Amino acid sequence: MAALQAEVARRRTLAIISHPDAGKTTLTEKLLLYGGALQMAGAVRAKKGQRATTSDWMELEKQRGISISSTVLQFDYDGYRVNLLDTPGHKDFSEDTYRVLTAVDAAVMVVDGGKGIESQTRKLFEVCALRGVPIFTFMNKFDRPAKDPLELLDELERVLGIGACAMNWPLGDGSAFKGVYDRATRQLHLFEKVPSGMYVTPTETTGLDDPQVREQLGDALFDKVRGEIEMIEGAGHAFDPQAVLAGKQTPVFFGSGVNNFGVQLLLDNFLRYSSPPTPRRSGERVVHPTDEPFSAFVFKIQANMDPMHRDRIAFARIVSGRFERDMQVLHAQSRKKVRLSSAHKLFGRDREIVDEAVAGDVIGIVGGTEYGIGDTLTTDPTLAFQEIPRFAPERFALLHNPQTSKFKQFREGLRQLLQEGVVQAFELEHSAAKVPLLAAVGELQFEVLQHRLQSEYNAESRLEPKPWTVARWWRVRPGAESKPVVWPTGSALATDPEGGRVVLIEEAWQLEYFRERHPHVELAVEPFAFLERRQQA
Repeated sequence: MAALQAEVARRRTLAIISHPDAGKTTLTEKLLLYGGALQMAGAVRAKKGQRATTSDWMELEKQRGISISSTVLQFDYDGYRVNLLDTPGHKDFSEDTYRVLTAVDAAVMVVDGGKGIESQTRKLFEVCALRGVPIFTFMNKFDRPAKDPLELLDELERVLGIGACAMNWPLGDGSAFKGVYDRATRQLHLFEKVPSGMYVTPTETTGLDDPQVREQLGDALFDKVRGEIEMIEGAGHAFDPQAVLAGKQTPVFFGSGVNNFGVQLLLDNFLRYSSPPTPRRSGERVVHPTDEPFSAFVFKIQANMDPMHRDRIAFARIVSGRFERDMQVLHAQSRKKVRLSSAHKLFGRDREIVDEAVAGDVIGIVGGTEYGIGDTLTTDPTLAFQEIPRFAPERFALLHNPQTSKFKQFREGLRQLLQEGVVQAFELEHSAAKVPLLAAVGELQFEVLQHRLQSEYNAESRLEPKPWTVARWWRVRPGAESKPVVWPTGSALATDPEGGRVVLIEEAWQLEYFRERHPHVELAVEPFAFLERRQQA
């Protein structure tokens, strides 16, 4: 038990979230450098001959220069074992990001210092706030012209409604950016560019009173920085570690991810002030990380990370106890016993067999076609974690197979990709042709699915967009079966893979109009069977 407690205490599991192009993946690569997991960080948009990023392993990610899949990266640093989950930044993949946030204990929010709080940043913050996930903020890209740092702090508090405490302070911005001032140690970290284009280890001074500081910063910048620091020390929020863990305050770090300015200060302070693995609920029961029974839940499924084997990996976050290779556990949803003989430690698309892991770690279970997103794996048959909520789709399209000779590849590829949960599939009622109706949060999800069908299964596809924008699961309330149901003009009825009935509607106002006139029809944004299972858990 003492050994388990010591191992759990040194775990840190985090996600990095941001608006697209704020520098999230670049920051991920720099953090891996400090952990010794990489020898050289890759560019997000690597030119020919350059190395690509480790976290963006999918071919379409490399082409677009964006993250569209979640990636698990594990490394050791300063006595800690860090499980870092890089998430999609694009809004069309909000559902994938939400699932990842169920598996972490803290998040680093990356903000573009030149743009401030953007729409996707706000949405992801709200998801973290709902789940009570502590947030550490990194104001990025101060090597470019940026907003006034005082204005950024004010915007953070005003827009997101959270207290902000500046842990360090930028020394200028753009071409005049000199480094950062660490408020805790009262030291300046100054950086010097060398001919190779890399930056050397920061030079530490004794603080603002060091005679060298004015000389190195220049009179104008020195006076500006000194005035700003005096202002935040007199009127800003005092750092409160307990408020951070409660989600009421965010520590703010300024810097430049691409140039490694302020990244180590972020990492060191994150590890110091973030929480080790936290308890989770199973119904009325609280499951603690150091509880002896092993338990974990699946938060993501990914097919074809290894293109040579066409395999399937279920990403599982360990909630309690210790994982051991070849251990036998109960799959709570099917009530079947399974042997975890092929579990892997993951690093992007690379993997290695893992013999042991503890609460806080994320393991990849190869195979396991019976596992679904939200499923529980445990040695305690009384445990079952709440299933992960789904997002209601807003885009719909029929997916056609234009090559009948590739029917088997098309069918199998679609089946495996649907298991990942990137898109949902419905079957239209009263439709003669058995063409799958796909449903997604955003258009890019369709594009990714088509690209992967072609590249991973050699199956072409043709998309036929449909006009619906709202999907609701429906059922008539008990005792009202005889009352008529008149569906809105242009709507359609469909069923999900479990037989749940779904209505598809073109405009949101039609839904409200229908709801007012049909109080005897119950509507939900998730399948009723799914909601009932979650309530039972």
